[in-house]
Amino acid sequence: MFNQVGPLEIGIVLVIVLLIFGPKRLPAAGKALGKSMREFKDSIAGKDDDDDALDPPKAAAEARPSNNGSEASTEASRSDVSGSGH
Repeated sequence: MFNQVGPLEIGIVLVIVLLIFGPKRLPAAGKALGKSMREFKDSIAGKDDDDDALDPPKAAAEARPSNNGSEASTEASRSDVSGSGH
């Protein structure tokens, strides 16, 4: 009964998809579907491009200049300002 998909069934599915997504969003939906299928295939094949994505936050944290105690001096200046109003 459901073992054969003919051109009529494919056409009906395409018309329904066109009605749901509309002509403006259909290319974006196809692109997103293709991208997700490609990522899934790459993950199954064992290709990992995500290793590089983990390194930049670590490198950014190391490249960030340290404040060398400026927080303590800021805190001390705040207490001086609030304490001088007696």
